[in-house]
Amino acid sequence: MYPDKSFTLIDIQPVGPEEATVELHISPLPALHPPDINHPGPQAGDSLLVTGMGETPRLLVSLGPGEALSAEAIRQAGGMGARWLIQHGAPSAGLAPNALDGLGVAGALEAFCEGLLLGGFCFERYKSAQRDRKAASVQLLCEADKPELAARLRRCSAIASGVNLARLLAHEPPNVLNPLSMAERATALAQQDGLICHVLGETELAELGAGGLIAVGLGSQTPSQLIVLEYPGQDTAQNSPPVVVVGKALTFDSGGYMLKDHLRITSMKYDKCGGAAVLGILHAAAQIGLSTPVVGVIPAAENMISADAYRPGDILRTMSGKTVEITSTDAEGRLVLADALTYAAWRYRPRALIDLATLTYGVFTALGRLRAGLMSEDDDLTAALFSAGERTGERLWRLPLDDEYLDLLHSDEADLKNYSGSSQASPITGGVFLKQFVSPGVPWAHLDILGTATTEIDLPYCPKGATGFGVRLLVDYLTQMG
Repeated sequence: MYPDKSFTLIDIQPVGPEEATVELHISPLPALHPPDINHPGPQAGDSLLVTGMGETPRLLVSLGPGEALSAEAIRQAGGMGARWLIQHGAPSAGLAPNALDGLGVAGALEAFCEGLLLGGFCFERYKSAQRDRKAASVQLLCEADKPELAARLRRCSAIASGVNLARLLAHEPPNVLNPLSMAERATALAQQDGLICHVLGETELAELGAGGLIAVGLGSQTPSQLIVLEYPGQDTAQNSPPVVVVGKALTFDSGGYMLKDHLRITSMKYDKCGGAAVLGILHAAAQIGLSTPVVGVIPAAENMISADAYRPGDILRTMSGKTVEITSTDAEGRLVLADALTYAAWRYRPRALIDLATLTYGVFTALGRLRAGLMSEDDDLTAALFSAGERTGERLWRLPLDDEYLDLLHSDEADLKNYSGSSQASPITGGVFLKQFVSPGVPWAHLDILGTATTEIDLPYCPKGATGFGVRLLVDYLTQMG
């Protein structure tokens, strides 16, 4: 029995043997004549408004072909449902959770709710004349005392909040979000979520010998920062080492003296998507109360051109002591990550070390926007991350890290160079470069997310722009660790 009969209802039921739908009974809308069909369509997210004299309008949202029913299809349907509710000004709807749980798909309720929460994201804070866009709320219709169900939904909400935080930060323009203001946002997030936050500025970085991270930011008026967030985990009695996630945060990347072309440079605010995802992961971990301790390390810099900027031909000494000859000022992401990985391994001796970075266009050429590149020599870590990607729809594909690829980064005058000078195997040479800065024995994985971090078109549960890729993937992975 529902506690409040004024709720509008969403229930789940099959429309026919070949299709499954989610049926939304929404709040009153202007009278619309129903089409002369009884189902919305074959694709997940296809929608049909059904009205009748004296009846509450119902929106049917297809979950796709019944034989292909999956959590991802249900998530997409939830996203399309959210977009319909918002576009048509429906202020509220209700959802009967038992119907979703009865579909026979593991996590169906969570997937649909994730889609709803992610599909409603919109970044319009800098529009002076904002659209009349009211939030649509979806309420669960069930008995009031359902603690297990409430916990499932809190978790779902926390994950979606982490994704949307990552999206918001990625969308922020570079004149607003720079390394210093990103550190301020991280500090505020730590205070909100009960995290520990350390920010290392130029003085501290110089003392640690972080020559790569410092050099990348020399051309900017805003100095580089190393942002560190610590979540202690709920299982503190075990005193287990943390999982460290490292996220590249180039708040703007001009390419330096290897200036980017006019098509690519306009989207370079998105070169901070890895760092934004790390903040989203830490936020979700704290909100959920994960057992596993997690540390986020974000090297933040702005790669600009000035009299002080680093140059092709420079030789830098990194925090590890290794020297790097600069053959491209546009291969800066691996320089900031090199110091961050060294710091993470030295400071935390992590259980696992995972970095996320919009590192190479080569991974976009190879894998497009469907999968991110995964590079690791640890088979167990690779398998765990790959499985998490399949469950969440944030999919990965493993690329090799053979030692022979290091020959492409041979330097005559330094330990290695930061760019091979060729597009040959560029995602792999990026991963091989980073591998040189990971301590032996530390399970490490590199995720090249350049293709998946943004979308150029509206997707079912992600509007055009930043996707927040990596948050759901890594929260799932961390959850499985126990």
